[in-house]
Amino acid sequence: MKLKTVTMEWTGNSLKLVDQRKLPHAIEIVECSSYHQVAEAIREMIVRGAPAIGAAAAFGYVLGAMESPENDISSIKAHMRNVYKKLASTRPTAVNLFWALNRMEKTLTEISDLSQMIETLEQEALRIAYEDIEINKTIGRYGASLLKDGSSVLTHCNAGALATVDYGTALGVIRSAVSQGKKIKVYVDETRPYLQGARLTAWELLQEGIPATLITDNMAGWVIKQKLADAVVVGADRIAANGDVANKIGTYSVAVLANRNKIPFYVAAPVSTIDPEIKSGSEIPIEERSHSEVTHVNGVKIAPEGIGVYNPAFDVTEHELITAIITERGIIRPPYEENIARIIWGGK
Repeated sequence: MKLKTVTMEWTGNSLKLVDQRKLPHAIEIVECSSYHQVAEAIREMIVRGAPAIGAAAAFGYVLGAMESPENDISSIKAHMRNVYKKLASTRPTAVNLFWALNRMEKTLTEISDLSQMIETLEQEALRIAYEDIEINKTIGRYGASLLKDGSSVLTHCNAGALATVDYGTALGVIRSAVSQGKKIKVYVDETRPYLQGARLTAWELLQEGIPATLITDNMAGWVIKQKLADAVVVGADRIAANGDVANKIGTYSVAVLANRNKIPFYVAAPVSTIDPEIKSGSEIPIEERSHSEVTHVNGVKIAPEGIGVYNPAFDVTEHELITAIITERGIIRPPYEENIARIIWGGK
């Protein structure tokens, strides 16, 4: 069984990833033939976005099983614990990474016939990937109902096909609205310091022919105040049980601006991004990345030697600032703690 989407390709013995560091200037493919290479691809942001990271890790887990030198189940499981740890250590904030690895580990524990191990794990990884595509399309349909014909939407970071296995969460909402015949315009925050908006979201929207305007992050407030945008739609990397949302750094600022100017702030994410073990956003681990991402742009140094740098990759938006959370099981509105619990444990 194989998989091929805009973000990744599973060949049966390797995982090919579009190198998102090189977009939009070049489309280059990185082929991972070992779980170590998949872990490096996740850590170095060759692949990024919570759902895409989860799916990539699942295939990395399969590659880890293929690399096992052992031939008895207890030794294999010991090897796979190391595979799990290696992949889990790559990005601490995106909960989909751990969700996908836990699914793979649970599948392994249920295997009794070693001759079927690789095939069984591969099938589970493919299920995770194909489910993600359908989940995103369902999120898109729910979210599209929130956007009126003629809406102008502001986005932050990249929550499109490149951040998922395909289609996207926040951009999936926009894609779905456009497919329904609605005229939608998008303002794209550049998303410093990694420029996911400028490099990736802008590129995806141009490929789709959806009208888009790129702005710097510090223009968002003025764009909203001038009523050029009438809604904000973003993705998420982890959602706490009370509805607090961790997303790309700068999301909190946009949420405050949206709240101040009384326009809706929507979060689009699969249920797998909700972490019921995390009570509030204050418990979410925030990854801090290399200082060079701030001091350099495309390899060119823009800051003086010796300057101190703080580079958190994510921030937390409190649930009070969020109008609704769009999932594949429906649109969650306040009170979030009660309604998130209902969505997770009670179905629709």
